[in-house]
Amino acid sequence: MGVFSKYHRFREAGEAANVNNVARFGEPANSLFTTTKVFTLHHHIDITDAQERVAYEANSKFLSIHDRTDISDAQGNHVAHIERKFFSLHQRHFITMADGDRFEVSTELLHLVKDINNIEGLGWQLRGNVLALNFELYDSDGSIIAVIGQKVVSLHDKYCVDIYKPEHEQKVVAILVTLQHMIRDRENSSSSASFSSDD
Repeated sequence: MGVFSKYHRFREAGEAANVNNVARFGEPANSLFTTTKVFTLHHHIDITDAQERVAYEANSKFLSIHDRTDISDAQGNHVAHIERKFFSLHQRHFITMADGDRFEVSTELLHLVKDINNIEGLGWQLRGNVLALNFELYDSDGSIIAVIGQKVVSLHDKYCVDIYKPEHEQKVVAILVTLQHMIRDRENSSSSASFSSDD
């Protein structure tokens, strides 16, 4: 379905690039795929390449109010640290890359059908479509960096990302992991609100 869907950009490893992405942006330089391991004490995300080899992994501390997450590559080298700002009116995460680059991702508008979120510190924009589960990442010149697609129904919270500027791959991975955390938190908040309203 992922290859031929006009609206949902998700695809599995080994499938051709989404036709909509190719029509708009051309063939991606490379693609990565994520699977979140559920029912574990630690929130763990594997990021694999097109051959399903683990390229990166993200691990979050259990019961951390700041949702501290560390990303490493396949060789175990530190790539990025992500931390949620706890006392904030909006979802806000700070990312520190291994080379010292720092930037911030906030999703105060994520509840809308479409929104534009600035990646403060990079000048990038994350343009999202929550209903279609698609997100596009642009640089400061308006050029496409990556397209993210989420699987519609999955027990393992799967995403794929087509990367058009491979020199930014590690930052894209950090933003992808942050986005997954933010969407998960939003879904948990919605579930909690629904449960409370049913009491």
